[in-house]
Amino acid sequence: MILTLTANPSIDRTVELTEPLARGAVQRAARVVQEAGGKGVNVSRALAMSGTRTLAVLPGDDDDPVLAGLSAVGVPFRNLPVGAGLRTNTAITEPDGTTTKINEPGPELSSGLIDRLVAVVVEESDGADWLVLAGSLPPGVPATFYTTVTAAVREAYGLSAPLIAIDSSGEPLIEAAAGVPAPDLLKPNAEELSELTGIGTGDELEHDHELAAKACAVLITAGVGAVLATLGSKGALLVTNAGAWHAVHPPVTARSTVGAGDSALAGYLLAHSAGELPENCLRQAVAHGSAAAALPGSTVPSLDRTTPAAVTVTPLMVTLPVIEPSATGSIAGPKAQEEF
Repeated sequence: MILTLTANPSIDRTVELTEPLARGAVQRAARVVQEAGGKGVNVSRALAMSGTRTLAVLPGDDDDPVLAGLSAVGVPFRNLPVGAGLRTNTAITEPDGTTTKINEPGPELSSGLIDRLVAVVVEESDGADWLVLAGSLPPGVPATFYTTVTAAVREAYGLSAPLIAIDSSGEPLIEAAAGVPAPDLLKPNAEELSELTGIGTGDELEHDHELAAKACAVLITAGVGAVLATLGSKGALLVTNAGAWHAVHPPVTARSTVGAGDSALAGYLLAHSAGELPENCLRQAVAHGSAAAALPGSTVPSLDRTTPAAVTVTPLMVTLPVIEPSATGSIAGPKAQEEF
């Protein structure tokens, strides 16, 4: 079973335009799609569509539209009532797939609600294979939240604790990457990988796979078990202590990039749960991400709608650097290197 936590879930509303977005102008939408969302919720939706047992944990009152949306598509969940409505995130997609997102902050959670949410996750982690901690954090939740949850789950279950994957951004991602205990899997995009390591820019890492692999290796040396770095249309990287691989799918006609990274993570988890080798986990991640980008809104693909056989996987030679924390809290670049 794969458990997901989405601390800041949302209704994801996607507006599809027939022409490029024109600031200050009046435009008509060709289509509007509305789904229950948030990164962990999206992962659970993708897993459930492929017949994998999953449970989405999230804050939200019993009558919230997000929970109604999950019920409508048959995704099992456990909610923690918070006495406030959840947020709505709006994505505007242009004909070429360019996506502009406007994300609301979400309801503020008190310290008591935060403690109860951690307790729910610990309780539901019993017997889980993976725990996915994903998305932004709502107001009131400290940036160290994911590290706190990781520590609580591992303290409760020891060697029987689920593997933990984290997919976030900004301070919560930085804290999680540098935290103790470190996650088993970290899933940044190129921009987040640059922010975490101080290596290159997002655009540079998307186009220079060896440089991106070196940045991933910095995180491995810092204690992270594996790094799945999504690179947009340039595919994805997987770096572990055992090796590094780049994978790319043939170009698809992009309709919306919303949820593509979440689908990539779901694809990785599906393959890992099936006992696949690391390179095949990466293969399925890229197949899932590409399939999601070709779908409207935040629609996620089922396994049978992906084409892993079309994905090309290439081994990379990278180095494991010796690192030290930077003054800003991100992980500093390499001091010395060990090849693998």
